Formats: sequence, C-alpha cells, structure tokens
Amino acid sequence: MKLFIVSNRLPVKVSEKEGELLFTRSEGGLATGLDSLQTQYEKHWIGWPGLDVGKAGDRQHIREELEKLDFHPVFLTGEQIENYYEGYSNSTIWPLCHYFFSYTQYRQDFRESYREVNRLFCEEVRHLAGPDDIVWVQDYQLMLLPGMLREIMPTLCIGYFHHIPFPSYELFRILPERAELLRGVLGADLIAFHTHDYMRHFISTAERVLHMDFKLDETQIGNRFVRVDALPMGIDYEKFHRISSSPAVGQLIARTRAHFGDRKLVLSVDRLDYSKGIRHRLHGFDSFLKQHPEYLGKVTLAMVIVPSRDRVGSYADLKTRIDEEISAINGRYSTMDWTPVCYFYHGFSFEELAAMYYVADIALVTPLRDGMNLVAKEYVAVKDGNPGVLILSEMAGASVELADAIRINPNDTEQIVSALVRALEMPVGEQLQRIRRMQAVVSEQTVNRWAADFMAGLAEVCRKNRSVRRRQLTPETLEQILHTYRHTGQRLLLFDYDGTLAPICRRPEAAVPGRELYKALCTLAADRSNRVVISSGRDRATLDRWFGKLPVSLAAEHGAFYKECRGGWHENLHRAAWDSELLELMNRFVERTPRSHLEQKQTALAWHYRETDEWLGTLRAQQLVTALIPLCMRLHLQIMPGNKVVEVKSAEYSKGSEVRRLLRQERYDFILAIGDDTTDDDMFRALPRAAVTVKVGAASEYARYNLPRQADVLPLLTTFAQNGHTGGSVRDTFARGVRTVWKAVRNLLTNKKYDDEK
Repeated sequence: MKLFIVSNRLPVKVSEKEGELLFTRSEGGLATGLDSLQTQYEKHWIGWPGLDVGKAGDRQHIREELEKLDFHPVFLTGEQIENYYEGYSNSTIWPLCHYFFSYTQYRQDFRESYREVNRLFCEEVRHLAGPDDIVWVQDYQLMLLPGMLREIMPTLCIGYFHHIPFPSYELFRILPERAELLRGVLGADLIAFHTHDYMRHFISTAERVLHMDFKLDETQIGNRFVRVDALPMGIDYEKFHRISSSPAVGQLIARTRAHFGDRKLVLSVDRLDYSKGIRHRLHGFDSFLKQHPEYLGKVTLAMVIVPSRDRVGSYADLKTRIDEEISAINGRYSTMDWTPVCYFYHGFSFEELAAMYYVADIALVTPLRDGMNLVAKEYVAVKDGNPGVLILSEMAGASVELADAIRINPNDTEQIVSALVRALEMPVGEQLQRIRRMQAVVSEQTVNRWAADFMAGLAEVCRKNRSVRRRQLTPETLEQILHTYRHTGQRLLLFDYDGTLAPICRRPEAAVPGRELYKALCTLAADRSNRVVISSGRDRATLDRWFGKLPVSLAAEHGAFYKECRGGWHENLHRAAWDSELLELMNRFVERTPRSHLEQKQTALAWHYRETDEWLGTLRAQQLVTALIPLCMRLHLQIMPGNKVVEVKSAEYSKGSEVRRLLRQERYDFILAIGDDTTDDDMFRALPRAAVTVKVGAASEYARYNLPRQADVLPLLTTFAQNGHTGGSVRDTFARGVRTVWKAVRNLLTNKKYDDEK
C-alpha cells in the first residue's frame, strides 16, 4: 500500500545550468515533516519539478532520475505556469484568502488553466495509485483535485490540507466559481486547516453556498462522511534547538554579534508578499524612532526579505515601495556608525538564519494575515538558554499557540511602537520564562506530530467510510433480502415520511406525496401478506388527508396517535394544555430566527428552521435545546432534535413504542423498516435483530443497511412491490386488489381539495 503526497512543487527542484540538469533537495518544513513521517505505507510524491521542460528527452531523463526517489513529476508549460500558478493560484485565490480582495483578478483563462492543471495532476494520480492507496493533497493550488479524484476513484482515501487562511463566507462568496472550489475540496475524506477559525469559516461557507448540513465537524455526501479539523503545523524542533551547539554555527553567531555590535537587534524574516505586513512594520519602526529618540543608535532592525513572485505586478510594486521606505528611514536617522534598517533582499542558508535568530533580541513578526508563520516558531526554538522576545501579529495562525508572545494588531502603528518599547524593557528573567513556555508548546506540536495526527485522522474517517460502504444495499444484498421477502407469509413494512418517502422540503407543507409514491404504496398494500405502516412525526390530520383512503396503517406524532387500516384514530395518552412558559420560550425563538416557525400539534411542539440561514438555524437550535433542558425536566417532557427541527413531546411514546405495540398484535416473518432521522433510531432499536432496517442519508449504528439518498427510496419500494406473490390464484387476487386500491387513489388524486393543496 502506498501514500501519495501531491503538492504544487516536488521537494526537489530541477534547474538547468550550462546545458546540464541539476537536482536540489528542498529544506522546507513540509518536505522535512513528510519525509520523517513514520508510516507503514510506501511514500511517493507527485508535483511540478520547478522547470519548464520542452524537450521530450529531458522530460524522460528527469522522470527517470526522480522516480529513483519515488518522486513523480507533472510537467507544466510556460503558459500553464503563468496562468495556473502566477495567475489563478497567486492572483486570485491567494489575495482572496489573505483578505486582499481588491488584488483579486477574475479572468476566464486563469480559471481554465487552473482546471487544466488540476486535471493533469489527477491523471498522474490515477496512473499511479491503486484503490487501497492513500492520497494527501496539499494546499490551494490543487483545490479541485480531491473532487476530480473522487469522480474517477470513488473509494480512494483522500486527504486535503489547506496551508493558507480560509476566509469568511462574506469574502469567499465573491468568487464566481466558489461552489466548484468547495465541491473540489469536499472530495476529500479529511479536510484540515491550521486553526479553528479557518475550519469554522470553511464549514460556514460550505453550509451557505452548497446548503450542506454539518453535524459539528462532519457532514455526509452520498455514501461517505467528510470530516473537517484544525491541525497546526509545526517545525523540526530539535533541528533548530540544537543548532547553536554546532561549531560552524557558533562561528556565525560570533560573526553576527560582531557585525551588529552591542546594539539591540530586531529581526524580521519574510518572503516578499503584501500579506506579510512589511510596510506596516517599517511604519511602526519609523514611529518608534520618532517617538523614542533615546533609542537612536541603540536599536537596529535587520530585515530579511526573500524574493518571490517578482513577475506578478503587485509584488513588483510592493518591492519598489519597500525600497523607498527603507531608504527614507535610513536617510532620516542614519549616522556615520549606525544604520537603522539593515536590508537583505536575498535568502540565507539555514545556518546563517539560525545564527541571526540566536543573536536577535527581538523577533518582529507582523503579517496582516498568515496561515501559520513558522518563522515565529523557529525563533523560539533556536533560543537555547539565551533571552529573546517574540512580537507576533494576532493575524498569524501561530498566535493561537504562542500565547507568551507580545501579540499585536499590525494595522495599529502605536501597538507596534509600544510592543517594541515593552520588549526592550522586559527583564531577562521574564524573557526566559516566556521563551521556555513557548518552547514547551513548539517542542510538542512538531511537524512530525502534525503529519502523524493528520494521517491518523484520515485513517479514522476512511475506516468509517469503508464501514458505511459495507452497509450499502448492494444489488447482491438486495437480492438476498428479496429472496427472503418472496418466501415469507406475514410481513410488516414500516416507513417514515419526511426524508424517507418524500424529500425534505424547506416548507413542510410542500412535501405532498406524488403519483409514483401512491402507486408503489398501493401495490405493496394490495399484497395480503403485507401490512404497511407509515409512522411519522406529522399530525394525524395531514396523514389522514394524504393516506387515509389507502389500505395502510398510520402512526402520527411519533406514535401518540395510531390508525389501523381503514379504521378510526386512537390515542396513546391524555392531552393537556401546553405550559405557557414553554410556549413563550419557543415563540421567542421564532421571533429571533427569521423564517422559522412553531408547529403546535396536539401532543408535540415542533420548532422548524428549514428555511433559515444554515449557520443561524444551527446556532438557534443549540441555544433552544439548552434553554429547554431545565424546563422539560420539570415538565417531564422529551426534547427531540431532528432534521431542521427541534421537537418537544411526552417521553411516554415514540416510534419505538409504536413498533412494540405492533409486534404485540401479531407475529411477522419479515420486517422492513426505513427511516432517515434520529427519531427513527427508536424504531430500529425496538425491532428484532433479523429485521431489515434501512437508514436513509447518514448511516446509523442501529440500522443494518444504508441508502445514501432519499431519491433511492422509491425505486427500492418499487422493487419490493414487483417481488410479491406471483403464483396462481394468489396472483389474480393480488391484481384485483391493486386495481381496487388504485381506483381509490385516482379518486384521491382528482379531488379538487387535494389539487389546490398541491
């Protein structure tokens, strides 16, 4: 079995020098963490090798060399790199996810290239991966890939990690292709982000754009569950923490100290990007020098900026402005022996950067928005008994974990100024305490731990989905059930209504039964071996209006009322007036929740929120349940959260009590029960183990089988209807019964009152 890690770039960069191809390993955190991942799977990596390779011979040579390392290249043309990577990935998704929506470009050629390249990655995975392998997709450049893979390999175990922020619904909805991207990501079994904020934004967006229904961190799509989680990425802590003991780094530390002298060193390290808050940092440092002249000549800001995306226009403009502002600060404050800002527009080796971390008195990390920011964690890790202060933007994902940093809003220049003063004046003892507490966090939540936690979570949800698939009603399983059905004498057929016989409608009164459903029920009921029961939470008047003329039994309001075939209604309890405090509470939630309403039945109160905004409805439902608990305990009432409904009823009856009543009346050789809601679990639990119990939608531990979609129910009923008794005089009697029942149904369907409702 294999694990395929799929990312935009391979952990090896291929370059060309004087006609020769060179291969250089990456030292990035992602490559390091995944290389060290301990797993029983054989690890492979799929990605772009970093070079536009035109010659077929060169492509073959690169493929052969990389496959020795279990790396598999996806070759991109220059046009694809421009439109997919620099275009859609970094000029559309990147600025939007970092809240720079004014920089977002909407171009059809960008979108088409993004789809095209995601499809190339999909074909490479399809070529290499088997049905039992695992695919872990990395980041925003490949948001469509999980969905593409799911279409062609439905049982594949797929994970997706989003390494940058995920914005709020109000921002993400700006994208015209928002639904396409969400469906792409939701092709994965496990979707993870660095923080709970990003996780919350994603769930809220999926609920509002796609009208999905999440239960906490999980939703069901067809016959599989999708889980969303927050897993903060870490660093290789030991690699950074022990670096100062290296003799080579020791020399670099001494050289760095000699270069900056006895001045306090403030260090910032960033890739060139407008999301990093580099200009805000410069404004803050400028204000600090202006407001605190006592530090002139005593504090130096060492600013390391690694070149990035120079060909994107907004980045080139940013570089120009940074150069101008650094020149202005140095021009204003420099002396013969002191330069306020030491500017390095290039990368440093790992050892050189570690030496700067070690020497720096302050790390100034001020992104305007950042998925995680590993620089903050690296600075903390390098400190080995020497003091230092971390000033960290609250907009960075790392700020959730690093509570002992001085956290600031980078948009507030005065906060940057005051944070610098506080850091410079902080006692050494406090600095060491804060560093040690942050090191305890960083040393625990390492990149290895991050990768292992993701793989463990992915394995768990994939096991659950395999279990769900085993419960699916396959053609083979259904044929076995039908064989038993055909050869039994007394049968009980139990059906829920909303979400089972009929789809869930945003307006409950719109869920009127249709002609095909009547036809299937009539055919089943005409078979004298069958007893058909519709057991619903609906009130008895509605059930009587829709099904009263059919030869079926009815149970209304979860068993509070029941009606035998063509008989009268019976009730299981004595009704009393609803408590005024209870009515007042539930009506208050109607007033607070637009498009919700309260249904007052004879034996139950049902607060419906099907038409309400997904997020608000879920919030109000949780709040209502919490508010109801003490009141319902006092009144001896049961709270029943269901599918877009919260119901309050007596605990004396349920769909389970109705099943027990039916079983006391007669012995059955075959029982079929179908339902979709938590209330139907009571029905499943009350039935014998041999009963054929089917949960529609989300699988249930109490049902033996699962149907992923409500639309599958009617074909299933039709199949049973076609497989009843077929021999001799029994067949003739059955046919006469169907004709008689169907005549009554035609009268019902042509009834004007019914037509007006429909």
